[in-house]
Amino acid sequence: MEQLFAKSAPEWTPLKDHLLHVASAAQTFARHLNMDEQLAFKGAILHDIGKAHPRFQKRLKEKDSNGTVLRHEITSLLFLSVFPEADYEALIEMVVGHHKSVRRDAGGKGLLDLEDGYDYEDFHIGKWEIWSPQAFDLLNEMGIVCSSFDEEMARDNLALVIRYCKRKTKERGYSAWRGLLMGADHFASALIHQTDHSLTRTFKTPDLRFFNRAHELYPLSQKVTFSGKKHTLVVACTGAGKTDFLFKRTHGRVFYTLPFQASINAMYKRIAKDLKDKNPDLDIRVLHASSSVVKRNGLEEEAVLQPLFGSSIKILTPHQLAAIAFGMKGFESLLLDLKGSDIILDEIHTYTGVSQAIVLKLVEILQSIGCRIHIGTATMPSTLYQKILDLLGEDVQEVKLSDEEMDQFDRHIVHKVQSFAVADTVIDQAVADKEKVLIVCNRVAKAQEVYRSLTEQYSNIDILLLHSRFKRGDRNLKEKELIGLDEEGNHIGRFNTSDKACIVVSTQIVEVSLDISFDVMITECAPIDALIQRFGRINRKRSKETIGQTKPVYVVAPPENEREAKPYDLVVLNRTFEVLPDGEVLKERHLQKKIDQVFPEIDFMNIEEHAIFKADGSVHIDLLTHRSKSILFELLDIDSVSCITEGDEEAYDNSYFETRLNMEIPVRYFSVREMRQSQKGNRPFIIPDEAYSFESGLDLKLVSESNFNANNQML
Repeated sequence: MEQLFAKSAPEWTPLKDHLLHVASAAQTFARHLNMDEQLAFKGAILHDIGKAHPRFQKRLKEKDSNGTVLRHEITSLLFLSVFPEADYEALIEMVVGHHKSVRRDAGGKGLLDLEDGYDYEDFHIGKWEIWSPQAFDLLNEMGIVCSSFDEEMARDNLALVIRYCKRKTKERGYSAWRGLLMGADHFASALIHQTDHSLTRTFKTPDLRFFNRAHELYPLSQKVTFSGKKHTLVVACTGAGKTDFLFKRTHGRVFYTLPFQASINAMYKRIAKDLKDKNPDLDIRVLHASSSVVKRNGLEEEAVLQPLFGSSIKILTPHQLAAIAFGMKGFESLLLDLKGSDIILDEIHTYTGVSQAIVLKLVEILQSIGCRIHIGTATMPSTLYQKILDLLGEDVQEVKLSDEEMDQFDRHIVHKVQSFAVADTVIDQAVADKEKVLIVCNRVAKAQEVYRSLTEQYSNIDILLLHSRFKRGDRNLKEKELIGLDEEGNHIGRFNTSDKACIVVSTQIVEVSLDISFDVMITECAPIDALIQRFGRINRKRSKETIGQTKPVYVVAPPENEREAKPYDLVVLNRTFEVLPDGEVLKERHLQKKIDQVFPEIDFMNIEEHAIFKADGSVHIDLLTHRSKSILFELLDIDSVSCITEGDEEAYDNSYFETRLNMEIPVRYFSVREMRQSQKGNRPFIIPDEAYSFESGLDLKLVSESNFNANNQML
């Protein structure tokens, strides 16, 4: 008898192995969540047993020309009655929607959607007497003692499932059992044969004593963290020790968020290195590819990438957490994983407009599920600060630096200039003085243009370009080169640790998490909160000798029209430029006043109407369903999907999780939505090789069908 498989190439995971892997994960997660472990085991064994169906096995091994939809969730539920009747409800909720929304699925393939189409019942039962015996044998092998039954019983099982789903989808709320199974399935699918070993590392509280380090140059390290208050709100200058303080305030597993996909990798490396000695087997994860978008029948469905339920520390973006607010696929699993954890929302000042409204909604939801929330900011409008306080209530420790402490962080003389024409003179002098120059642009295309120009002008100087649209593997190499340290933390004499002149051109991703210190900055004007973050990369190194020393930052005047001001608001840019000093030291103690001048009020979008979790505690989504099209596509202009080059497609298809991530390029969905899409991994869109280079990254102007390699197309 042929072996049954659960996954195709490159894994070719046997069905039995996959079911047992998922069962191990489900039991472990259930134990943590105080749910019924035995019931979790049963659901995991049942969830994919329908993959024994010959049509599914054929589809794994060869191109299936039959266009009729076979859903293995349905074929699995045909075996429902091998379990006690008392287990039915939980088992149905675990199995029926672990891939699809039961109703209004993006591709019309949810169980209740299929009723309006072909005769799906006969198709899924197929030649029951031929294929079901192998499934029954497999169930018995895995400890589910059962006898085979006939086709009529299988049809009765399906009818029972349909009745249950019709009833439940008229109720509002979410299913913890569905979330448990989805989390377990994603975990086991990502780790395969490493599942059982990895489960021994889940739900461990990290040892964070490393962050107890204290130093007189970092005022937050001197402040008491224990206050009896549950939540935290810290306002402090860049470089004052904010990250350490926030970590010291945590008590359990930690979800650490930063605003940009491109910045979380550097923070992951930093924390992994810092905690390695006291946590040799720490399960710390960075969640790349904030979503994988699937196009079905012309509709888009966004699934939050949450494969590693139970990690001790996760580093991610708030976009990934936003799945819980908007009810996107996988939101139940994410909710279960988050419950009772510590959530650090760092660099919160960098969020603007809609993003701030979403973060406020997240704070509300996270508080309702027992999370401890720790917020850090270098600059925050008073209006936003008060809204956060209103949400957190009195159970929050507020920490701010005194004026005298802030005076120790006066490090920059601001020069306002009218155009980038000043760059030639500034860079020439910096090169002569063997200084390190950082140039920051607001858009990737502008950064690429400046980089190309500078490489021609300064061909004998080390120049590096860094932005969000590089392959992750390439960006890792560039960040390592930029930081100038080897794996052991030793200087390699490049860029940040160089004693020669060098130039780095970047976008706003340089604003957070990268621990670099340069001598001179030339930057396009950005909102004042973002600018202050950028300034934090200049004259960052602190010692008793450097306190009181200043270095120059040159801010280019805002453009004349809204289109050129993107991604920022022109009014905000003009206000920012107006309040900046010119030829004078930027005083930290004066920043709050300047911020409130730029942001006298904030127009918070009413996210309440879009969120499924309402302020009154009610949940407005049909049970066993999720939203197919993410509202984030419409509300936010963010790097929300991934793409890969055509030359990487074969390697991507035949690689595993971690290797695939290094080939992916974060990109905005609307930039690549017309491109063909891989069906592997995070379902990246395929772009022409011509649109990408290691030096410049992805050039969106070259993403078109006409630029694909004809040889690759034929292959």
